[in-house]
Amino acid sequence: MRHDDLFIAGQWVKAHSSKHHDVINPATEELVASVPDADSHDVDTAVASARSAFPAWRDLGADERAHALGRLADEIALRADEMTRLITTENGTPVAESSGAPKHAAAHLRLTAELAPLLSTADDRPNPMAPGHSLVKRVPVGVAALITPWNFPLSLIIIKLAPALLAGCTLVIKPAPETPLATRLLMDCVSAAGIPDGVVNLVTGGVETGQALVEHDDVDKVSFTGSTAAGRHIGAACGQRLRPVTLELGGKSPAIVLDDADPSVIQQNLLKVAMRNTGQTCKACTRLLVPANHYDEYVDLAADVVASVKVGDPFDADTFFGPLVSARQRERVLGYYEIAAAEGAKAVVGGGAATGFTKGYYVEPTVFRDVDNGMRIAQEEIFGPALAVIAYRDIDDAVAIANDSPYGLAATVFSRDLDRAAGVANRLATGNVGINHYGSNAAAPFGGHKDSGLGTEFGAEGLEAYLTYTSIHYQA
Repeated sequence: MRHDDLFIAGQWVKAHSSKHHDVINPATEELVASVPDADSHDVDTAVASARSAFPAWRDLGADERAHALGRLADEIALRADEMTRLITTENGTPVAESSGAPKHAAAHLRLTAELAPLLSTADDRPNPMAPGHSLVKRVPVGVAALITPWNFPLSLIIIKLAPALLAGCTLVIKPAPETPLATRLLMDCVSAAGIPDGVVNLVTGGVETGQALVEHDDVDKVSFTGSTAAGRHIGAACGQRLRPVTLELGGKSPAIVLDDADPSVIQQNLLKVAMRNTGQTCKACTRLLVPANHYDEYVDLAADVVASVKVGDPFDADTFFGPLVSARQRERVLGYYEIAAAEGAKAVVGGGAATGFTKGYYVEPTVFRDVDNGMRIAQEEIFGPALAVIAYRDIDDAVAIANDSPYGLAATVFSRDLDRAAGVANRLATGNVGINHYGSNAAAPFGGHKDSGLGTEFGAEGLEAYLTYTSIHYQA
């Protein structure tokens, strides 16, 4: 299907740009659709629409904005099956994973709506140094640009859209060029939910579209999820313009197995911790750190777990590993497999392109042993189904290896002793740590340290990212 339109000012309007970007089914390599590659004129129109809608949306009560989030949640739930189909078709995410996305999106919208009381009252503060007091108001930052990647096409938009809308911002969304279709359906949900025209706008396109949005003079806030390399460019552009920015970037996270860990717990949780969404997950713990005296046992455990699950059609409910999102991503991952072999790592499972498929961007899920933490596969984000098993001598060595990374997004600690695990967790230079599992909490801040980003999402802290402050001072 060829789409020639963008969602601007509450309507599907013909794009100014005549360029298009193809959407390819990564499991079949078939052309699914094409969408506009929006130009600077399209971006100008979308930003102007958001700017025009801002005063009325800002002045609407927080409770009314919260009700709008609830209606949007309802509309997503009504289209859950179609949304699931689109995500799997454009992204290759196995349906066992993608079928949860609409449910989680709706739940996140409703949970965010519950934060409305934080916006309902001003903070009256006495002046401790002179007579009088100050009224501190939280106000929305303005027009927000939301730029998201392809790996979770619905979820990574919702975790930005929900707090931005509740705060009173108006939005221009730019999804990844590989996965625009779920976002287009989301715009139908926005319209059906009765969110006022111009509050939410959509432009599709690639790097140039995103650059035009980031550098637009009438954008007040940028929130970006994607690679660290792209995040550096966006952060620099925002810094030049003194514009607030949230950057949720890459990771090379560790999972530390303490010597008292329960192997059955690791067996049950390893795939979700390390290889969710065919390894295309920023917070995946792709370095498995294990005691040296039990190294072979844990290599065998990891190999058995990875080899036991299905690689195949993402629409098959039994599939855990689907295709990678694109031919380019497949070549990237296969390139890292070659690098690993050249550096001396050994693939005990996988290590190449998946066999048995005449079409599709499939690779073999892979477990590497004999990995040194200085190797590229231990330092660089692969974004594919690759797990590096690394030996450590003692706890201090494990912590040192875990922290020896430019990234600091996530981690997991496995132990029967929760206090001991927490002690290790507190020594890790990372924004998120799971004990015996990995899963984020929508009520707790999510963000990375070091090269994994700036700012946080989720919870009250995620809402604050779309607010600024005005203090009104009284003498008495």
